[in-house]
Amino acid sequence: MQEEDRRLFARISARLSLRFLNQSTGKEGQGQTINFSANGVCFATDQPLGPYTPVDIWLDIPDNHEPLHLYGKVAWVQDMDCGDKKKYVGVYLEMDKDELMGLGRILMM
Repeated sequence: MQEEDRRLFARISARLSLRFLNQSTGKEGQGQTINFSANGVCFATDQPLGPYTPVDIWLDIPDNHEPLHLYGKVAWVQDMDCGDKKKYVGVYLEMDKDELMGLGRILMM
């Protein structure tokens, strides 16, 4: 039996580089998005992050503008099955209306 997907917003696949700041430790990291939606982003990284960690994220969108700044909390972390230390990280985004509109820049790529 297949588990029901309860997401309110569709996921869109996009490969964008990003950097993030772990608000708990002050350490910075880098990664690459796997997909995103209006309330979340999934990315791959080799930097350690744990559930409930607050993070600032800057997405590098190739549109000749400043990186898109987002804020959220890590919802889950999963090991990638590729023999290295990379992990998939799911972040629940906390966005206001202007930040949500900024995600439209990704759709214009």
